[in-house]
Amino acid sequence: MLVLGLDPGLALTGWALVEGERGCLRLRDAGCWRTPAGAQQGRRLLMLWESLGSLLAAASPETVAIERLFFSRNTTTAMAVSQARGVLVCGIAKAGIEIAEYTPAEVKQAVTGSGSADKRQVARMVQMILRDRIPEGPDDLTDACAVGICHQHAVGLRRAVAGASR
Repeated sequence: MLVLGLDPGLALTGWALVEGERGCLRLRDAGCWRTPAGAQQGRRLLMLWESLGSLLAAASPETVAIERLFFSRNTTTAMAVSQARGVLVCGIAKAGIEIAEYTPAEVKQAVTGSGSADKRQVARMVQMILRDRIPEGPDDLTDACAVGICHQHAVGLRRAVAGASR
C-alpha cells in the first residue's frame, strides 16, 4: 500500500510517499513544498493546491495521511496552518482519495512508542523504521514520513485484529 504522509503548513508542507508491503516499510520519495513569504496568501494556498494535485496524479497513493492540528498559542500561525491544511484536505477529497488524520501525539506514539517524544527521537526512529536514507531537509519532511509510518502501522494493526477475530 502506498501512503502519502503530509505535515501541513503555509510556508512549508512536508510530504512523504511511504510504501508498505508484508511488514516492510520503505520511503519511495519525500520532499517539501515551500511558498514564498512575501507572496499573497491566496497565491501561496494555490501553490499548495497545485503541488498536491501534481503529486497525487504522478504517485497515485491509495491513502493520504495528514497531521491534525493541535492548539497553538500563536493564533496567527494556527490560522495559516489551518488554511493550508484545509486546502490540502479539499484537494485530497476532490481527487477521491481516502483521508486518514492523526494527532501529533498519535504519530509520535506510533513511531516511537511515546506520545511525548521529541523531534530528535521521532527523526531517529523514522530513519530506523524506513531503513532508507531520508533526504536532507527540515523537520517537516521527517514529520511527513512519520505521519505515513503512523498510517501504515494503523492499517497493519487493523488487519491483524480483523484476522485474529475470524
